[in-house]
Amino acid sequence: MDARTNMVAGFTGRTGEILQPPLLHFLARSRAEIADDHSGAVADYIPELTKADPDDFGISIATTDGYVYEVGDSDVPFTIQSISKAFVFALALETIGAEKVESLIGVEPSGDVFNSIRLRADNRPFNPMVNAGAITCSGLIYDTEGEDAFVAILTMLSRLAGRKLGVDEHVFASERATGDRNRAIAYLLRNHGVIKGDVDAILDVYFGQCSVLVTARDIAVMAATLANRGRNPLSGEQVISPYAVARTLSVMTSSGMYDYAGEWIYRVGIPAKSGVGGGIIAALPSQLGLGTYSPRLDKHGNSVRGLKVCEALSAHFDLHLFNRSGNVRNGIIAEYDIGGASSRRSRQPHEQKILDEHHRYCHVYELTGALSFGVIEYLSRRLVQNRPTSHFVILDFRRVPTITKAAARLLADSLGGLTKAETTVVLSGIQSQSSIAVTIGPLIESLSKLRKFAMLDEAIEWAEDQIIYRYGGYEHLNDPTTLREQALLAGLADSEIDALAALMRPRSYQAGQCIVEAGQLASSLFFLQSGMVSVKLPDGVRLATLAAGMVFGEMGLLEENRSADVWADTSVQCLELPLDEFAAFREKHPQVGERIIRNLAVLLAKRLILANAKIELLTSY
Repeated sequence: MDARTNMVAGFTGRTGEILQPPLLHFLARSRAEIADDHSGAVADYIPELTKADPDDFGISIATTDGYVYEVGDSDVPFTIQSISKAFVFALALETIGAEKVESLIGVEPSGDVFNSIRLRADNRPFNPMVNAGAITCSGLIYDTEGEDAFVAILTMLSRLAGRKLGVDEHVFASERATGDRNRAIAYLLRNHGVIKGDVDAILDVYFGQCSVLVTARDIAVMAATLANRGRNPLSGEQVISPYAVARTLSVMTSSGMYDYAGEWIYRVGIPAKSGVGGGIIAALPSQLGLGTYSPRLDKHGNSVRGLKVCEALSAHFDLHLFNRSGNVRNGIIAEYDIGGASSRRSRQPHEQKILDEHHRYCHVYELTGALSFGVIEYLSRRLVQNRPTSHFVILDFRRVPTITKAAARLLADSLGGLTKAETTVVLSGIQSQSSIAVTIGPLIESLSKLRKFAMLDEAIEWAEDQIIYRYGGYEHLNDPTTLREQALLAGLADSEIDALAALMRPRSYQAGQCIVEAGQLASSLFFLQSGMVSVKLPDGVRLATLAAGMVFGEMGLLEENRSADVWADTSVQCLELPLDEFAAFREKHPQVGERIIRNLAVLLAKRLILANAKIELLTSY
């Protein structure tokens, strides 16, 4: 079977070659190299398993965002066998509860073969990955579901695979006919009170789950569901709780590969489970699920080729779970006070003077990436270190996809400490119903002095307003301004301003009214006397908010058409100066026109300096 994915196998380049995703190319190359290994033998202790084609070899990887790679015989069905143990253990944790399950089944490696007839000193199975533990899990589900126990297991396995799975009835019958060793284990368990009731009925559930038919693609998706904290990345369904997933992956890490488990975690370092049907699953948390199928087994009961695929993948891409790297400081992409990057709201001179004097009172932290406990611990130290001057703290989450529960709890504790110390905490960029909102929300809902904004710019503007208000900046908020307060007219004589004023026309606009529309001919500029307006791109992104004493439409002095919309945020009073009349005025008074253009250059330079300051913050941190 050719290499393929669930989307496209590749595309043709300009020179005619077929370009493939590099991971798909790696899997295809690895399969070609490993396929020459004919060591090992097909399992024969269950007679029906001997019918498998020893040359079948399929590999599949499913990513946690729902992309599936496949090479070789990835759609050849085989029985899941002991791989089912991991998922049935998770189902037992979900349906019976961790306390009951953990009271009956240990979580320690046994050091024995998977079908050993031996229990711990306290007469419990060593772990759920050996037959004794798996039969106990089946017994617990049988106690709860009765005759519907196997249906419950098959339904769960189907949800994990994202499609309806069936059973190989011939393998089931063969397991039943040759299952005396498992009967001995089951009666030993019943003798010690670990399982109760009809042993044959419980074993039918166990034999049935081992006989479920899957493909390499199926088990890759099932593994990816574990890697994705229990949510099937293809269907989007939450099949298993994150709690059950964490416990299942833990036992897979220590005991999933029979008595090769220690060697496996040393060499490959990814939680895994194998089955004598020839399958292996490996789940790398938050990244991918791997499924391989090749029925030739080694002395431990693991697929020879499957082991080599996993080792090659882990070694080539450095996927070992315990060889992770990362700097907790990288979780903060930028840290600054509002003197380094102000909001897009233009301030009147007296307001800007207050912000220049008190900008250290507001600190901004722009966060990025998946937030772990270590990242938040580092952030919490930075918050404490800056606390003496932080009257306001803004945390921006717009670049954050996830946060762990441990990190969320530590963050909530940190924010709680700040609010008790009379610091106002402002959160921005958290979308409602997002995973961040769901994880953090319940932990911070009781905190006082906490505000939320959709956009970072809105959060900074609000904090600026609070600082200006605290220091008397809004005492004359509603006083109208005169033309002599306009920065664009700075340096002009009173007579020159009066001459310009004679050309202007008073205009009034209501809140929500569009004053200037992008694409229109630039025919006027406007001097704000009272109220506020916002300059926005056609898609709604705000470029600036202007208040009384400022000008808008001034770019009409440099360009022919409007590049942005201007909306009235409040009731607005302004003076409109037609550009054609201003052009005639400049011809008569060239020195006035030169001064205004020079003032415009100063205004534009200030905007450029602010933009460069923000870019420098993001690139130098």
